[in-house]
Amino acid sequence: MAASSTSPAPQRRPRADAERNRTRVLDAAREVFRTRGDEAQMPEVARAAGVGIGTVYRHFPNRAALIAAVGEQRQAEIVEFGRTACLPRTEAADGLAAYLEHIGEVLSAERGLSASIEAAFGSAEPLGEGRAQAETVAAQLLARGKEEGTVRTDAEVGDVVMIVCGLAAVIRHDAGDWRRYVRNACAGLRAPG
Repeated sequence: MAASSTSPAPQRRPRADAERNRTRVLDAAREVFRTRGDEAQMPEVARAAGVGIGTVYRHFPNRAALIAAVGEQRQAEIVEFGRTACLPRTEAADGLAAYLEHIGEVLSAERGLSASIEAAFGSAEPLGEGRAQAETVAAQLLARGKEEGTVRTDAEVGDVVMIVCGLAAVIRHDAGDWRRYVRNACAGLRAPG
């Protein structure tokens, strides 16, 4: 008796038009959630993307899945900015300041998206791979800054995480000038002298 093969069928690549539709939905959702916050609904996203509601649900089975995907997209863009615009800076402390300022700009421009993420998941704090990648960028900047003597020798990635959490709170609660907060936080990370 011949043994039957139980190996899974190979995964097919999504069709090009399906991938384009997914991207259109993500981009539209980011804008809709940015402007409408947690009030935004799936039909609004479909209209903004120029696709049917079925297309939205084919890619994202529910609203939470769509919000999660948009949050992951945003986090990936922040990490990419860190890698391409901050790590190459001549001075690591300046790169770290640019990274934190960029995060502030994104969070400030997308308060509605942050509110949607928090409402859906209980926190807007990134998790998983996106968080790990963001922390890797921060760790590289800190390590280089310590070698250069531009960053305090006792600065840790956890300090940067706390700064970002505080930055998010300042923006979310409109508790003052978030740019001043970033400047002061970065001054605290700089090496003395």
